[in-house]
Amino acid sequence: MSEDSIILTPRHNGKIGVYYCGVTREGYIAVAGEPRDIAEGEEILFDRSGIKASRTGSEYLFSRI
Repeated sequence: MSEDSIILTPRHNGKIGVYYCGVTREGYIAVAGEPRDIAEGEEILFDRSGIKASRTGSEYLFSRI
């Protein structure tokens, strides 16, 4: 992974640039303080931070766009 993306699992968090990304529990994520539910196979774009999150099973990919 590069500085522009991270893979997280439930109960873990990380950072892309100045933005914190986290997986609070299965199916529930937050980017820069903005929480969202995310379903299996779903992709979510966080417009404010320019980060895209996607879920594959228990792995959550956060990447800068």
